[in-house]
Order: sequence, then structure tokens, then C-alpha cells
Amino acid sequence: MTRLTRSRRVRSLGIACFLSALAAVITGPSGDADHPLAGITGSFAWPRVIIFVAAALGLWVALLGGGHLASRVRALTSRARAAVMPPASMPLAPGGGDGAGPPASAGPFRRIAAPVTGRHGARLGHLALLAVALAVPPALSTAAQQALVGEIGVYALLALGLNVVVGYAGLLDLGYIAFFAIGAYTTAYVTSAEAMPWHAPWQINPFFALPVALVVAAVAGVVLGGPTLRLRGDYLAIVTLGFGEIVQLLANNADGVTGGPRGVFGLPPLSVDLPGVRYSWGLNPLPYYYLLVVLIVLVMVVFGRWERSRTGRAWTAIRQDEIAAEATGVATIRMKLLAFAVGASVSGFAGVVLATKQFFNPQSFGLQASLLVLTIVIFGGMGSRLGVVLGALVLQGTAFLLRDTVPPADRFIYFGAVVVLMMIFRPSGLLPPRRHRALPRQDVPGAPPVPAAAGAGLVGAAVGATAGAGQDSVIAPGAAPGPGPLPAPGASSGSGTVPVPGPGPGAGTGPGVGPGTEPAP
Repeated sequence: MTRLTRSRRVRSLGIACFLSALAAVITGPSGDADHPLAGITGSFAWPRVIIFVAAALGLWVALLGGGHLASRVRALTSRARAAVMPPASMPLAPGGGDGAGPPASAGPFRRIAAPVTGRHGARLGHLALLAVALAVPPALSTAAQQALVGEIGVYALLALGLNVVVGYAGLLDLGYIAFFAIGAYTTAYVTSAEAMPWHAPWQINPFFALPVALVVAAVAGVVLGGPTLRLRGDYLAIVTLGFGEIVQLLANNADGVTGGPRGVFGLPPLSVDLPGVRYSWGLNPLPYYYLLVVLIVLVMVVFGRWERSRTGRAWTAIRQDEIAAEATGVATIRMKLLAFAVGASVSGFAGVVLATKQFFNPQSFGLQASLLVLTIVIFGGMGSRLGVVLGALVLQGTAFLLRDTVPPADRFIYFGAVVVLMMIFRPSGLLPPRRHRALPRQDVPGAPPVPAAAGAGLVGAAVGATAGAGQDSVIAPGAAPGPGPLPAPGASSGSGTVPVPGPGPGAGTGPGVGPGTEPAP
């Protein structure tokens, strides 16, 4: 029985039957209070059950052939990449330079395709996606433009902020939507005297509310994280969940401060008031959409720089193993506080856009909205900036397309079906992040070349040569130069060679270690 359940064919058949049954229930009739199982029995009635059995068999065949097809696609992709990209041993530039252009020995096709591969290709792809995002919305209907702003753009911005906490630092935050509420109510407080009973003594332009909401939300993130970030895992998730519920209850019950359950409306729209220039966003959704595009691109660029910095590497270390990160000197509490503050500040931006665009009340910031943002991050790919934006587009776009065709009570079934399919076929997310690999020493620009050796290759070149008198050497991590050299086994004076462990006769050469050492045999 165990061998049968481990069979790939049996697992594929089970997945196909489950998905077909789920589709039958979704598209079948609904039950009622007197007949709660009428929907299930009607979904598998005789005329229609044949269709879904055939669909299950067809999906099973597709799943069985998917592995072979994927292997063929990978083989074709590797061949195309080999035809376009130069070999690993070939210098990246004429004469082994710093990679400014294609190698002189590369064929004409490689020289032509070099600008659209690697980092240049990624930049061109991002620019193409940005061009599509700017050009398509004016051709859509007004309802679609409203969805791009209120359902896709705002949640994409929220997902980018939560991605710092969940994707970069590996902290589970179930109350992230509370910072969204703080940003929205802060905007109402500083921009209007009629929107809430409690308001600022002076009002400012909604554009100036952007930095104010950012700072207030970031401070709220620090206030939440300060006493709670010593917790880990499920305990931290429960505390953040409680924080989100507390903020929603305060907004709902503080009638004299927030207006209570009747909500907030009547805020002035975003506007530009300069000498000779006056423009108000008004009710047209397109200006809000383009503002969201600017904010999303800005946040993605900043987070991309941050991810490659020391702070980003510290977040990665905390996500992978917090105990090991702390043991190696990473200030884990400070880095986690920074992650909470940065993620909360981005939700403050989203709160400003929401408050100036539409009506909102405490029900807009419930647990369901917080779980939706978390689902978008997981669906798009934790740690991937572009992935979470695409995740918001797919999930919220699916909800918009089903708005006029599926009853409200059944929409979450489709939503759950999409998430289940994604977790089955692509558990790492729609667009998982790239894992950066450490480059070999000879691939680092400006580093002296190290001769390659057979067998272990670069391992032999890394065997420690210690500091000698008046000579440069490569010191192994953690080794400190002392007054007397401690030669590695097999190290020699002069041009001494260090034998390479492993098969093959190759050896990596190292510099001399100074006088007083024995020559290698």
C-alpha cells in the first residue's frame, strides 16, 4: 500500500480527481437550510458527472505527460542558452576585461543577443512590463480602472511592504493591515476638519500627508515590534493578530475620535497647487493609478538596493536561522525592528491613497484583508518584489473578473481553488526570487586570476597560505596573521605549490610564505 501511494501515477490521479470534484462543486447548484447537501448531490448528478470524469482523466494524462514535456523544454532552453551565452571559461570581455561587452571569439548570434541576456535582458523585461502597465489602463473600462486602483494597486503596495517582514526577515505578521488603517486615519486627521470628530488644528495638502503617514506607521511598527519581537514563530503571529484586532476595535468604538462604524468620507482629493499650476485628481481613477505605479516602482527600486546591502543580508540570515545569525554577530532584534518599521511605512503610503480616493470604515481593515495580503505575498513568491505585484494582479484580477458572473458567496471558492492549484504546481510562488550565488574568485571583477585545477579546482587555491614577511597572501576566514607563519600542510616557500585534494593531478599555486618554512616534498 505504501508503494502504491508513493507512485507518481497514483498521486497524479488523486490530484486530477480532487480538482475535477472541486470544479463540479463550484459550478453545481447551491443548497439551502432545509437541504444542505442538495448542492453536493446535484453537483454529481448523472448527466454532468460524465463531463467531470472525462475532465479528470484528461488532466491525469496531462499531468503524466507534463514531466516529460518539462524535461524537453529544459533541454531546449539549455541549448538555446548555450547558443546565446558564452561558455563559463570564456572571458566576459575582449582580453578578459570586466564584462563590458561580448567576447571577441563569440559568434555573430551571441554578439547580437548579448544585450538582451543576463542583467540587460532583465532590465529590458522590466521596462517592457512597465510600458504595458502604463499603456493598457486607458483602454479599459471605468470599472476596470477602479479595480486597478482600489483592489490591485493598493494591495500590490501593501504586499510589497509585508514582503519585507515575511519574505526578507521571515517573520509571520497576521496584523499587518493595522498599519494600513493607521495610515488612512492619519491622512484623515491631517487633511480635513470635517471627516472625523478629532482632527488637527491645521490642515495640509494630501501630498504632504504621505511623509506624515509614513512616519506615523513606522513608529507604530516600532511600538508593536519593541516588546514582541523577542517572540518567534506562532507566538509572534498570535501577538500581531491581536494587535490588528485591537486597532480595528479601537477604530470601531472610538466614535469621538474616528467617527466609529459610520466611517470616514469627504476628504479632499490629491491635488497640486503651485503658482500657475493647479490640478486636482478628482474622481477619475487613472491619476490615482499612475500615482500608485510611481510609488510601486519607487518602493521596488529602493527595496532592491536594500536587499543587496548589508541590511538585506542580515534579514536573509535571520530568515534562514535566527540563532546562527545572532551567534555570528547580527543584531537580530534591531534588524527585525527595522523590518517591521519599513513594512509598516509602506502601508502608510497605501493608506493615504485609500483615504483620498474612497470612503472607508473600520470594516475595511479586518482580519480577512490582512490574510488576503499575506496570501498575495505567498502566492507571488516570498522575497520576490515583482512576484508579489504579479500575485496581486492575478488574485485581485480574478476576483474582479468573477464579480459579475459568480455569486458573492461562491467567489472565495474560486479564490481558494486558484491558490490550491498554485501550491500544487508551483509551491515556491508565481515568480520566486533568485538565489544569489557566490562567484568564484576569478569571476570577481578586479581580482587576480587563480589558475584552475583539475578535480577540486578552486578548493586547492583556497587552501591557506599565511602572511609572510613583506609578502601578500590569502588568509582563510577567521585566521589572523601573526609574527610567525603557520604553513598549511604542503605549503612551500618561494613559488610553493599546494596539492589539491581530490582526484586529478592539478594544484593551485599560492604565494610564498616567507623564510622559516619547510619546502613541500
